[in-house]
Amino acid sequence: MTPIYISQGQHAVGRDTEMVVSTILGSCISICLWDPVAGVGGMNHLLLPNAKQDSESLSAGALDMDILINKMMPLGAERPRLRAKLFGGSSMLNGRTDIGLRNTEFGRHYLANEGIPCDAEDVGGTKARRLKYWPATGVAKTRLVEEAPPVPKTVKHVEGH
Repeated sequence: MTPIYISQGQHAVGRDTEMVVSTILGSCISICLWDPVAGVGGMNHLLLPNAKQDSESLSAGALDMDILINKMMPLGAERPRLRAKLFGGSSMLNGRTDIGLRNTEFGRHYLANEGIPCDAEDVGGTKARRLKYWPATGVAKTRLVEEAPPVPKTVKHVEGH
């Protein structure tokens, strides 16, 4: 199966063992969720909307997470069984901004507040990451990339694969 590419503000959920979700992350983060009992997972691509972490940007990030979780529920996921992996949050502008760190802190804070265990993370640094995620199995693979390639045109929300 051809990987489903998601970009900022998008997500994909599914339970098909052939489904692969892909993205390129710089300062953005992706939180990959997985219900190991139902074999259902989902991934998003988040960038907090404000330069500083205020209640508006935190609320927007939490809303994006709630949407992802709510898209997984009809496929059999149950919130108490969710596991997470966190990726991205690089400092892409040679330390001139800490948006990557703020995005990472949001992800960690959200997962801790919601009681969702984070099994792995690959965050920080100064390079972009290519992320591939298999939602049905919870397997994620990353590799650092020197330069982010052009973003392909995609469908905003992909569900039920």
